[in-house]
Amino acid sequence: MSGDPKHRLVPAVSSPVHLFAAALIWSVVGVMLCLRGLWILRPAHFASYAWLGLAVLLGTLKALFVLDRTARRNIARIKSFNDRTCIGAVYSWKTWSLVGVMIGSGWLLRHSSLPAVFVGSVYVGIGWALCVSSRLAWLELLA
Repeated sequence: MSGDPKHRLVPAVSSPVHLFAAALIWSVVGVMLCLRGLWILRPAHFASYAWLGLAVLLGTLKALFVLDRTARRNIARIKSFNDRTCIGAVYSWKTWSLVGVMIGSGWLLRHSSLPAVFVGSVYVGIGWALCVSSRLAWLELLA
């Protein structure tokens, strides 16, 4: 850490801490979205199970073909950091902006007139995709 006073205020951490934060954020948000989606899908009719299966299938495909690529790029970015980089750099500005858009989209989806079974399935699918893709950061951290 340099003697510059402004650097003392930066919450600087090592690359392994960034990897842990990246994995933890995706995992926690993924589990939260899955639980919220399951709560919405709780009606006792059989159709919820079909929607749940579709959500998990589509979430797995999204993880393998979209989010895994993003996770790999982020892991490579984190591995290129100096020894002490601000914890907020765990994601790029572009990714943090996308997080804001996704939060807003989730709010709009919840407050839309779309059928609850569709909304719950979207939540489960996205949550499941985040959980599946978080495995890459966990594995990198454990390597």
